[in-house]
Amino acid sequence: MVNLDLEKGNAVETTAEPEILKPFLDAVPDYDAQNGIQTIEAMTLSWGKASLAALLINVWLIFLTNGFRSSILYGLTPYVTSDFQSHSLFTVIGIVSDAMTAAGRAEGFLLMVGSATLVFYTIGFSGIIYTVAVLPADVTSLKNRGIAFAFTSSPYMITAFAGSKAAESLLVDVKNWRWGFGAFAIIVPVVTLSLFILLKLQLRNAEKKGLIMEETRNKWTLQYACIFITATIPGVFLFAGGLTVFLLPFTLAKHAPNGWKTDYIIAMIIVGVVVLNKFLFDRSVIGACLIEMTYQTSYYCWNSYFSSFLQVVCNLSVAEAGYVNSTFQVVSGVLLFIVCYLIRRTGRIKWLFYVTVPIYTFDLGLMIYFRQPNVKVGFIVMCEIFISIGGSVFIRLEQLARLAAVDHQYVAAVLALLYVSGTVGGAIGNAISGTIWTNTFLSALQRELLVNALPDVMTIYSSLSAQLAYPVGSVERLAIQAAYGYGQARMLATGVGIFRLAFIWMFLIWNHDVSQKK
Repeated sequence: MVNLDLEKGNAVETTAEPEILKPFLDAVPDYDAQNGIQTIEAMTLSWGKASLAALLINVWLIFLTNGFRSSILYGLTPYVTSDFQSHSLFTVIGIVSDAMTAAGRAEGFLLMVGSATLVFYTIGFSGIIYTVAVLPADVTSLKNRGIAFAFTSSPYMITAFAGSKAAESLLVDVKNWRWGFGAFAIIVPVVTLSLFILLKLQLRNAEKKGLIMEETRNKWTLQYACIFITATIPGVFLFAGGLTVFLLPFTLAKHAPNGWKTDYIIAMIIVGVVVLNKFLFDRSVIGACLIEMTYQTSYYCWNSYFSSFLQVVCNLSVAEAGYVNSTFQVVSGVLLFIVCYLIRRTGRIKWLFYVTVPIYTFDLGLMIYFRQPNVKVGFIVMCEIFISIGGSVFIRLEQLARLAAVDHQYVAAVLALLYVSGTVGGAIGNAISGTIWTNTFLSALQRELLVNALPDVMTIYSSLSAQLAYPVGSVERLAIQAAYGYGQARMLATGVGIFRLAFIWMFLIWNHDVSQKK
């Protein structure tokens, strides 16, 4: 196919198929858009099928790496926290305060330094995944975007099994969980470098074909000013500030002179809502963000201690626990190709919310009954499968609903909002989970353990290794299992109650026809 370069009057030859390879049917980039949008549009106009295949393969490899990292770390984390006698504490402040009290100030300071490095580590990986998640959206039309996202998510089917086994090997064979973190300092630069080189080569190719205006590329000061003005920086401050002002009263109200009736508490809630509303203006964006935040809050309410439950109560190994917990990745890897192809054919997404949200809620409630001692693990896997069917689909629908509501130049912004919403929800869920666990598990242990085991109750409470040290079928192990069942039931019930809000949020989303949008 030959496209006309209107700026220079040259014929530009490209093998790209407009409907499949790019979201735009125009012969030239949108020169009124921001510099980054112009650049990616120029690149998609200049490359062919081989270039697109290379891009998606590189993105796939990065997601594969991240899948290994997530799966390995999920298996290792309970043992990492147990090494600090903090298995039941997932907040940094809680871990640090316990270490400083029990082990000394020097050890507490060292742990705080480690926590700081974990912050940068998390920011780095989150940034990598966010960046590569935007690329499939840049190079596909909206109706094909779900299939592209399904493709980039498919590596998790592999890492669900390989990553879990690797985590067990690090604990059993290598006997050093630190290599589970350190290995990625070598792996990540190698895997990501090839994508960087590919993008740079394609950028140079677009420049040679005259698709990038030289005068536009040189106006860096103007570009950064436009970025600031058109909501990137103000949007960040509005969202972060509004969210902070809105959430603070829930912590401060208890200490306020008149509780919730205190004037500044009421003012903070109102200001927070108003500021957030200024940033979140589209109904579909709001609805999708709220569903994502609700889902992540609910998920982290009940999933934080799931691996420990499977090992202590169901007597599974680290790898086997990882396999069960990775049911979601395996099911979604297969199901999303089918669902996204169905979306491509029908063009509609909203009706799937009406199917998947009830399925997820029902099976999450069913899990309350089965996540107890003396229940066959097969029933838990069954619930995980049905939860995965519902959850994996509406997570993908959230992305498509957001992208359908905005133009191409705002794709990166709404995807960033997706990740922020999920991260905030996950933080809230972890806080709720930790609160429930610390207020139920310890008291249940004290109630269930025999008198001669009570002196060791804090060791059992604080260490997964100590819990697993008691033989299967022993009186102490049965007491620990009963305490797990007591705490898990309440965490799941809370998760179900929170997720019921999704029944409201899904009605906010417009019934977009994705087949009619580029």
